[in-house]
Amino acid sequence: MTTYYDVPADQLISSLSSKLKETGAVTPPEWTYYVKTGTHKERPPVQDDWWFIRSAAIFRKVAIKGPIGTNRMSQEFGGSKNRGVKRNKAVSGSRNITRKILQQLSESNLIMNSMNSTGTVNRGKILSPSGQSLIDSVANDVRPLAEERFPELSRY
Repeated sequence: MTTYYDVPADQLISSLSSKLKETGAVTPPEWTYYVKTGTHKERPPVQDDWWFIRSAAIFRKVAIKGPIGTNRMSQEFGGSKNRGVKRNKAVSGSRNITRKILQQLSESNLIMNSMNSTGTVNRGKILSPSGQSLIDSVANDVRPLAEERFPELSRY
């Protein structure tokens, strides 16, 4: 069975974003058309479906790096802030966007909280079984396209 580790990230994210859009697992709020994705950005995103692409990227990162929380996830989508004549400084991406997407993925039962052994402390988000099956099925669908683009993948 093909997993999300076996296919390139760009093809997986594009297919996963279209799957999230058609299933209705995530819905962009009305403020997504004019918001920046971080303090290091100068303009809002130009793609109309950027919310679904970011959701798919966050979903993939939860699968790979989970358990992971909002703060660490926003650092993954950060960048360097242009501060004029001063040196650039690393800043995080928008925590609000990350938090809202994680909440929507959690409400659609694709991810869930990872608790400690006593069940009192949330350690971050991990994939749920339905999320695992969704990302594996999308990776299985993307596999022929990936082998067409990268013929050496057929050996694995």
